[in-house]
Amino acid sequence: MALKAGIVGLPNVGKSTLFNAITQAGAESANYPFCTIDPNVGIVEVPDERLDKLTEMVEPKKTVPTAFEFVDIAGLVRGASKGEGLGNKFLAHIREVDAIVHVVRCFVDENITHVDGKIDPVSDIQTINLELILADIESVDKRIERSKKNMKGGNKQYAQEIEVLEKVKEALYNDQPARSIDLTDDELQLIRELHLLTLKPVLYAANVAEDEIADVANNAYVQKVREFAAAENAEVVPISAKVEEEISELEGEDKQMFLEELGIQESGLNLLIKAAYKLLGLYTYFTAGVQEVRAWTIRKGTKAPGAAGVIHSDFERGFIRAEVVGYEDLVNAGSMNGAKERGQLRLEGKEYIVQDGDVMHFRFNV
Repeated sequence: MALKAGIVGLPNVGKSTLFNAITQAGAESANYPFCTIDPNVGIVEVPDERLDKLTEMVEPKKTVPTAFEFVDIAGLVRGASKGEGLGNKFLAHIREVDAIVHVVRCFVDENITHVDGKIDPVSDIQTINLELILADIESVDKRIERSKKNMKGGNKQYAQEIEVLEKVKEALYNDQPARSIDLTDDELQLIRELHLLTLKPVLYAANVAEDEIADVANNAYVQKVREFAAAENAEVVPISAKVEEEISELEGEDKQMFLEELGIQESGLNLLIKAAYKLLGLYTYFTAGVQEVRAWTIRKGTKAPGAAGVIHSDFERGFIRAEVVGYEDLVNAGSMNGAKERGQLRLEGKEYIVQDGDVMHFRFNV
């Protein structure tokens, strides 16, 4: 499942440094705007302690974690919706991602320039939000005009589409993103092909200085971001991109010792990756055998045949049944046979909705 989370923000907020730490892909990072011109794409593993435990239990020949793509997108400046800076590239690339990780600068460093000459994270967020809103207004206005012409042919679908678009337009003209409107699944389907920028879910990464990561509660900039994010029910993950870049170069015990020296229990990147995975509405199910223990990504609400199809289309096409045991039940039982003896190994059919953490084996016939 090739889902993408786009890393966005104003120039020099730490996007590329953060991307380097996440993917260890070596994207160019420099102290001037637009050092990232074409989007860098990297596959990132999703940290999951359950996969480690299953590996310990089964002792397979290999273990494969689940993953998704992070995309580092060129920095935005005021006027991007009209093509200023690299605005056209930025907007085109952000349309292609499923969710947005908005990096916000929450530190002072006179050696790193700010495109607006001041540190104000809420103003930075509003600058980008405004450009995305303006771009969406243009898209919505054009679509309404086209749909009104098509409605003259008597197609009721266009009347429904216009009704939804007018609701979106009202929000946009009041400086509210499209995601702030409570739209039904049917309404979302009517406007899905517009790929509205402000309809995408957002997660804020508050980038703090290296010496502040262990005490973010006292960072006034982070608190302002939290207050802003709370108004739109968005999550904020405090992170130090520079620290994470250093951590990414360490392994095993060295990494854990470094975290302890910093006074933090878990890498900020791990928290960010998990939050982005959750933001995309994703679940993980597992397959576990002596050849391979593997994590698989599905969308919340996926039924058993669809989950099987993630492995191979033949599994979905010829789906018969799924053998299912919950992760906690399996761990408590100690083995698949133990779970079976306890009556916790179930046979589920085509209508079964897969739960996060399910351990599954599919029966199929093609």
